[in-house]
Amino acid sequence: MTASSCVHCRWGSSSSFFNMETGLCEYKVFGVLESCPPALLADVYMDIDYRKQWDQNVKELYEKECDGKIVVYWEVKYPFPMSNRDYVYIRQRRDLDVEGRKIHVVLAQSTSVPQFAERPGVIRVKGYKQCLAIESDGKKGSKVFMYYFDNPGGQIPSWLINWATKNGVPNFLEDMAKACKTYLKKN
Repeated sequence: MTASSCVHCRWGSSSSFFNMETGLCEYKVFGVLESCPPALLADVYMDIDYRKQWDQNVKELYEKECDGKIVVYWEVKYPFPMSNRDYVYIRQRRDLDVEGRKIHVVLAQSTSVPQFAERPGVIRVKGYKQCLAIESDGKKGSKVFMYYFDNPGGQIPSWLINWATKNGVPNFLEDMAKACKTYLKKN
């Protein structure tokens, strides 16, 4: 995206860039999760089976190997009268050492593979990207940076998509922090 096609907005600890072509925002969220250590937070984020327990929006979620790559299928519940959305994406986690700082990085991006055909009554999200970086806050918690974009398709007005994403991403991080507490008890 070029600078000329964006309008910069800021809301508290998050910011967004409005893409004139899609009418949708790309979000950047910065925050601190004080009670969740970085490695634990990254483990919770990557644990698909555990996510099915704590994320109430998950209808279906699993991984499958396709052409030597691990591909994730994720169906998300949408409220009536909207159709559910599904995502087919690849993701990767790297634990990096950057000048003595341990940073956990997760990258995810939509993909298309024949093993995951579109389903009737469910709208496929074809434009999805997420980048997550987690490091210690110097105490017992984590500093988190998340970049997020998805275009859910269908006939949802862009203002509603932008509002839902603006509120949903920080709420998701709060839910992850809660999930960290119960993950410790689970293991």
